[in-house]
Amino acid sequence: MTKSEHSLPEIIKDVVTVIIGILFCGFALKGFLVPNSFFDGGVTGISLLIHELYHKNIAFVIVIANIPFIIMGMFQVNKTFALKTFACVVALGICLHFVPYPVITSDKLLVSIFGGVFMGLGVGLSIRGGCALDGIEILALYTLKRSSFTISEIILGINIIIFLIAAFKLGLPTALYSILTYYTASRTISFVIDGLEEYTAVNIISGQSEIIKEKLVMELGRGITIYKGERGFLKESFDVHQPVDIIFTVITRFEVRRLKNLVHSIDPKAFVFTNSIKEAAGGVLKKRVREH
Repeated sequence: MTKSEHSLPEIIKDVVTVIIGILFCGFALKGFLVPNSFFDGGVTGISLLIHELYHKNIAFVIVIANIPFIIMGMFQVNKTFALKTFACVVALGICLHFVPYPVITSDKLLVSIFGGVFMGLGVGLSIRGGCALDGIEILALYTLKRSSFTISEIILGINIIIFLIAAFKLGLPTALYSILTYYTASRTISFVIDGLEEYTAVNIISGQSEIIKEKLVMELGRGITIYKGERGFLKESFDVHQPVDIIFTVITRFEVRRLKNLVHSIDPKAFVFTNSIKEAAGGVLKKRVREH
């Protein structure tokens, strides 16, 4: 299979994914958020705020509000990403202007939760398709190079300003419900991007490491890596320590409980700690996922 033959299905898949994401975002905005004067974070939140305060067409506002960040993206990311993002934002504007979405509900709790869920689905699918429907991440990247804050802290700071303005102009209850919308959307975005097979790194320190190694490989079918370390160094016996194999492995989040149960059945005093992995490739990972 040639490179072009291989890339065409991928391009089609990305385009379909982005289109579905745009339709979900349009549904969240016109079916839930806009009719009930609710907000989200980021540039979408700024657009909704402008629409509510000045009664401008949300379809035009959301496109115009993203343009400065898309231009910034040409320099912070690359021209291809910026052009794809611009096309997505324009498509969202067209969707908002022409698609007759029904208003689903006026119940504030339902609006805040399901508006956030559908917005998160839309943004997450768009990101998986290779573009962004909100320029706030680009602004965060730009600011990151000029400050000591992390991207998450920058985005949080911008959103706090948006919700404070909303609270001042439209009332505290609306701002609080909108914060719930933003939280729901952000959690949904993480779920869509990471998927069900989100990987988790596990480190195990135990005096029964030989048995644990065998169980992980033979029963769970996991690949393992061993670090050489020393354990002990307690306050009452600081000079007493012994070598130990520190076991490192990568599993899906569905396997975490099973692994911990297995380890603690062998050594109840074993020290196990985990952390999420945003991206993993190679090794036995792909093989194991396909077998499941």
